[in-house]
Amino acid sequence: MQTPKQTIIYDVVIIGGGPIGIACGLQAKKKGLSYLILEKGTLVNSLYNYPVNMTFFSTSEKLELEGIPFISNNPKPRKAEALEYYRRITTSNDLDIHLFEKVEKILQTDENLHEVRSTKSNYTARNIVVATGFYDIPNYINVPGEDLPKVDHYYHDPHFYATQKVVVVGASNSAVDAALEIYRKGGEVTMVVREPAIGERVKYWVRPDIENRIAEGSIKALFRSNLTEITPEHVKVETPEGRLQLENDFVLLLTGYRPNFNFLEMLGIDLSKDERRIPHYDPQTMETNVPGIYLAGVVCGGMETHKWFIENSRVHAHMIMQDILSKRER
Repeated sequence: MQTPKQTIIYDVVIIGGGPIGIACGLQAKKKGLSYLILEKGTLVNSLYNYPVNMTFFSTSEKLELEGIPFISNNPKPRKAEALEYYRRITTSNDLDIHLFEKVEKILQTDENLHEVRSTKSNYTARNIVVATGFYDIPNYINVPGEDLPKVDHYYHDPHFYATQKVVVVGASNSAVDAALEIYRKGGEVTMVVREPAIGERVKYWVRPDIENRIAEGSIKALFRSNLTEITPEHVKVETPEGRLQLENDFVLLLTGYRPNFNFLEMLGIDLSKDERRIPHYDPQTMETNVPGIYLAGVVCGGMETHKWFIENSRVHAHMIMQDILSKRER
């Protein structure tokens, strides 16, 4: 007769295998806490899905975890360098991480434990850390034709758009990078921007480039304008000068992304009632209104996705694991 398998109760299950999820795993291991990281995609999944030529705003030392040096060949590291850095950290520290395993539900048991149900298994934990970022859900603009095959909310590689007529909606870093790269691969680029100018947060070394390309006419920009409809052959744009219909091959709707608010609400986490939808948490411990559930990284900012980055949220890992450790020692 087989002995029933004993259920492992983790001190903490970390949801999200991005840089901050990895930082939480490193801190948990350092403090002797039993932990598990669950990631629904590949390692640092959001970073993996960034544009192929992406350059970080931060310098490499600001992306480092636990003082582990990040050596870059460039003043600002590139996506490929970051992927290699976080992979080496994960493997060299033998972090307990399950990839391609999506968390579907978390239930609280009578013993004040959390039952984590994923696509592959069930786990029990005393604490949960949500470090899921915000890159998974685009901000849809809800216009006719947004679901056409020619439309994408993510930009990957400029070569795909060579010689094509491409409309880029937005004026943030991602939109500006896409516009410049596609133009330099021979694409005919039109930017549609609600604001009167390029976004204030665009990387300072990129801003002169995009402004000069617009000024010389290499890239067309329609400011104070809105995309109103997408058809297989055209786009329709409302501008201060009136309505335009432009021939078009592809549309990139780079209008930002948002955290998975449905998931946070499923966990019972309170969100602010205003449009920012900022989750409730204790800024000293990062614990939410649900005991034993913590937030880490950019998910803490709600719709203010510009508020938290790797460089200023790395500290969340230490704060959370210290609070969990202090609870265990009581």
